[in-house]
Amino acid sequence: MKTSIVTTRLSTAAALAFILAASSVVPASSAQPVPECSMSVTLADWGENSTGDIDVASGQSCQIPIGIRGTVTDSSISQKPAYGRLKKINASTFEYRAKAKYKGSDTFAIKATGQGPKTSGTSVITVHATIK
Repeated sequence: MKTSIVTTRLSTAAALAFILAASSVVPASSAQPVPECSMSVTLADWGENSTGDIDVASGQSCQIPIGIRGTVTDSSISQKPAYGRLKKINASTFEYRAKAKYKGSDTFAIKATGQGPKTSGTSVITVHATIK
């Protein structure tokens, strides 16, 4: 009988320790989602180059989806930004983070290959960022 009481108390203490340890860990899914960039873009078909403009606050980040119709099969950064960081999330989405305390403009380019309803090819999308 004493053994079961000790085991129960130990199990309760172990469970409490596990709950306390787990509660201090923030799961990745609870992180704030990064919003899409406020974007103005002239998209071409696959195989044609495009340009776009985004607005982002200093030190903040936003996602840039490749919006050419069809399927993106591959993409990469073809020109890095000078006043921020550009990170590839997946083949069709990039994340731009503006440098903290910087206000002005930045430019970068994304090279994407894909297949659309009428054409396929590789396009370079040049993005001009206004950092406020």
